Amino acid sequence: MATGQRDGQKFALSVSPALQSEERRERERERERGERIQGPSILSLSLTLQKKSVADRMENGHTKETAECLAYFGVAESTGLAPEQVKKNQAKYGFNELPAEEGKSIWELVVEQFEDLLVRILLLAACISFVLAWFEEGEETVTAFVEPFVILLILIANAVVGVWQERNAESAIEALKEYEPEMGKVYRADRKSVQRIKAREIVPGDIVEVSVGDKVPADIRITAIRSTTLRVDQSILTGESVSVIKHTEAVPDPRAVNQDKKNMLFSGTNIAAGKAIGVVVATGVSTEIGKIRDQMAATEQEKTPLQQKLDEFGEQLSKVISLICVAVWLINIGHFNDPVHGGSWIRGAVYYFKIAVALAVAAIPEGKGTAVCPLSSLPAWLWEPAVWQRRMPSFALFPLLRLLDALPSFAQTRLAPSLPTRCVLQRFVEMFVIEKVEGDSVTLDQYDISGSKYTPEGEVTKSGLPVKCGQFDGLVELATICALCNDSSLDYNESKGIYEKVGEATETALCCLVEKMNVFNTDVRGLSKVIKQLMKKDFTLEFSRDRKSMSVYCSPAKASKAPVGNKMFIKGAPEGVIDRCAYVRVGTTRVPLTGPVKDKIMAVIKEWGTGRDTLRCLALATRDNPLKQEEMNLEDSTKFVEYETDLTFVGCVGMLDPPRKEVVGSIELCRAAGIRVIMITGDNKGTAVAICRRIGIFSDDEDVTGRAFTGREFDDLPLPQQREAVRRACCYARVEPSHKSKIVEFLQGFDEITAMTGDGVNDAPALKKAEIGIAMGSGTAVAKSASEMVLADDNFSSIVAAVEEGRAIYNNMKQFIRYLISSNVGEVVCIFLTAALGLPEALIPVQLLWVNLVTDGLPATALGFNPPDLDIMGKAPRSPKEPLISGWLFFRYLAIGGYVGAATVAAAGWWFLYCEEGPMVSFYQLSHFMQCTADNEDFAGIECEVFEAAPPMTMALSVLVTIEMCNALNSLSENQSLLRMPPWSNLWLVGAMTLSMSLHFMIIYVDPLPMIFKLTHLNIEQWIVVLKLSFPVILIDELLKFVARNYLEGKSAFKTLAKINFHKSL
Repeated sequence: MATGQRDGQKFALSVSPALQSEERRERERERERGERIQGPSILSLSLTLQKKSVADRMENGHTKETAECLAYFGVAESTGLAPEQVKKNQAKYGFNELPAEEGKSIWELVVEQFEDLLVRILLLAACISFVLAWFEEGEETVTAFVEPFVILLILIANAVVGVWQERNAESAIEALKEYEPEMGKVYRADRKSVQRIKAREIVPGDIVEVSVGDKVPADIRITAIRSTTLRVDQSILTGESVSVIKHTEAVPDPRAVNQDKKNMLFSGTNIAAGKAIGVVVATGVSTEIGKIRDQMAATEQEKTPLQQKLDEFGEQLSKVISLICVAVWLINIGHFNDPVHGGSWIRGAVYYFKIAVALAVAAIPEGKGTAVCPLSSLPAWLWEPAVWQRRMPSFALFPLLRLLDALPSFAQTRLAPSLPTRCVLQRFVEMFVIEKVEGDSVTLDQYDISGSKYTPEGEVTKSGLPVKCGQFDGLVELATICALCNDSSLDYNESKGIYEKVGEATETALCCLVEKMNVFNTDVRGLSKVIKQLMKKDFTLEFSRDRKSMSVYCSPAKASKAPVGNKMFIKGAPEGVIDRCAYVRVGTTRVPLTGPVKDKIMAVIKEWGTGRDTLRCLALATRDNPLKQEEMNLEDSTKFVEYETDLTFVGCVGMLDPPRKEVVGSIELCRAAGIRVIMITGDNKGTAVAICRRIGIFSDDEDVTGRAFTGREFDDLPLPQQREAVRRACCYARVEPSHKSKIVEFLQGFDEITAMTGDGVNDAPALKKAEIGIAMGSGTAVAKSASEMVLADDNFSSIVAAVEEGRAIYNNMKQFIRYLISSNVGEVVCIFLTAALGLPEALIPVQLLWVNLVTDGLPATALGFNPPDLDIMGKAPRSPKEPLISGWLFFRYLAIGGYVGAATVAAAGWWFLYCEEGPMVSFYQLSHFMQCTADNEDFAGIECEVFEAAPPMTMALSVLVTIEMCNALNSLSENQSLLRMPPWSNLWLVGAMTLSMSLHFMIIYVDPLPMIFKLTHLNIEQWIVVLKLSFPVILIDELLKFVARNYLEGKSAFKTLAKINFHKSL
């Protein structure tokens, strides 16, 4: 027996012999450890081990009786822990807080930006170019530094942006701290009353008090409920859509999921209604929310499929570039001693090494804002909300993307699991009051209320017409009851710019209804308290299961404005409330409630509450002349029903969460597009299956055996059967975070690309693990931080639209790659041909850099605005194993790139061989120009300086730029002809091409740019040659597209869906 005394009253705790012996053994072990252990580091390790050991034993606190939990910690409910016990437990368990995540240092973040192989090649090329620039002579000394300087500038800018994004990205683990309350209310033996302390100082064994509006500071075993009922909103942890009623009885199942632990309060959850005390059984990382933190810390962020493929592509490109650079240097070894190098083998080797470096610069597409891989950042700055709005005008709020390369990954998505109920349901509210009663006949006024979120934005309508509620006495009284008979509230968070619910969901919906009714015509943004100022709430008769109602006792706050006398306002289940009603309210009068009138009212309520779309109905009533407070026994809840009699029925409010109209069509589109939709929810199985039937995941008469599981049922299956169940199941209910992560892991084992959606803290580990994590806009900060994408409108149809847009962007991404790579292949071929044939340089590094950064970059970026194919949602998802660049695409790159390079060299060669303004040398002289000296008879009459003239470079660069503009037109569609996809289908591309050509004219004709870029003016004849050499690239690509359309592109199994107007279906 453990005894104690408080306020003169003795108490005793009965402790079982087993627990006593366990306590003695624990104390002996602690004493032994205290004698042996020396040094703070070993002591810290010991305390950590003790903490884990005890936490493990108390994980099943829900199975124990309250006396056992109190006895384990040696604490009395009435007094709390003694100061010595607090110190001991503080040392044993540590502070009640989640440890901060260890972030990377600035240096580590900077180094990460240079881990990509392409970046390292560019960095090496820049460093080598800087070294070589020191050995340049004459006029080339200044221009030689331009290329390495620009490359380094790009790399530094990319690193700065990357580090800034990493430092500003909110960690999901750090976001968990949002759910740690600042303060907690505890009983401790050093004080006779409850005291407020910092929540981090709460220790296991503390007796904690919580009441409505409080955030639970730790995991607590409830020992006593000091109100009629206790409701807790634990949706962030369990995913349950409604608040949960708690009790104090032990739950004998040691494997119970958190939803079934009705005697536990979990850290971070909110008290929606009632008041209770309990003993803390877990703090810090030992709490349920702490376990989620550990799961997130142990889960590595998966790269999206696109990131993985781009990494592979970057590695392949790097290897090819390296081989080509080495090959160019090696095949010119025989030219190292040419006279142009002064007979110096070293000078010749350095010269061709510079060409190899220039080739590396030409091969890597720096043309987008980052040098790492511009492909992955395709529309990094394009996809502003206005652009989304133009692309999808049917959406008022479209998803906001955190990682832009997540969206193209939707092209391969085959599953969209963890569908939260709020993602497919919308709140729908109706209400009625009595218009008139004549004898046994009654006429009801029915109203609809728009708006489906916890935001006071909407209007009240009757028969489709707006209604000013303040003009109707019945609606004013109904709003009064909804406002006063309510323990919840709707608060506006100015820092976040959103409305937040405080308390129970249904009551918060009533608060929102009051603001929408706006019976006193006040500013709803300020959440008017006018109604509550008229009447003072004296006390509450809380909800009880026997009478299925709650009521509040109110007295006038200001006699001149308030109704005469005290009043009771009641809300509850219609059948119970109406049975206790003797009158109905008609305007401001009270009319006796007859049997026929009652039957008519109940018939309407029954009609609302039955059928496929059922409304949750609440009857609202008043008692105009209640008993005086001193005449009521408020300690005995069984007598509350006696005080709620002789009531006056005022009206009824019905609430429903029906499927959004667009969801059913969206799920059908997913099915047609080869995407399986899975619902994973914290609600019970019956509710989850019913929702699945209503939205089309299951048909009305479909047998769901083997296709719907609870978390417990799934755990009970052997591992092979779990794996097989995941292949077929489309509905999981009553799940915990570990279940979601396991399901994602199984799906990934089948090579499925998974888009995981969620909104609660419990969803965060799975969101982080999935290839594409999607958080709800109204979800927790933890879920948003763990996700790649945030749905601003909480609408499943937005996800389906993202699939369509993802497929379109994936196609555009391929066109982006095709355009840049084929253009860069052309540059490589140009440099390779000039080096292999011994021709003068057609392009120098600074010109290549200009093309890659400016003239290529603008059209490449504009390709992101290409319109989607008409049958884009009529095709199956792309296979995860499908390469980003197939063999056929690679052949097309080589074919187009080969022509680009050949045409560029041909332009320079034309000036040397055939242009009247040129030297008109022979091909032998041109290909052996390095042997040109005054003494060499083969070059008699030719000034050797002509081989370094600006006109051939200008011709080559002009052909390169013009041909790449034509190539941009080829990239409007992968296989559609320009006759079907004309240039004006993407006006952004037309504008980008115009700007690029304007910039090209600028560096040719605006001084001093021609000197910097070694260019000169061209005449009309030369421009005609440029156009003749450039235009054939369109004809070549049209031929390749024709072959692809007619001989290589298979017939789609979903061809019948090609004419689906996806946006119209939404």
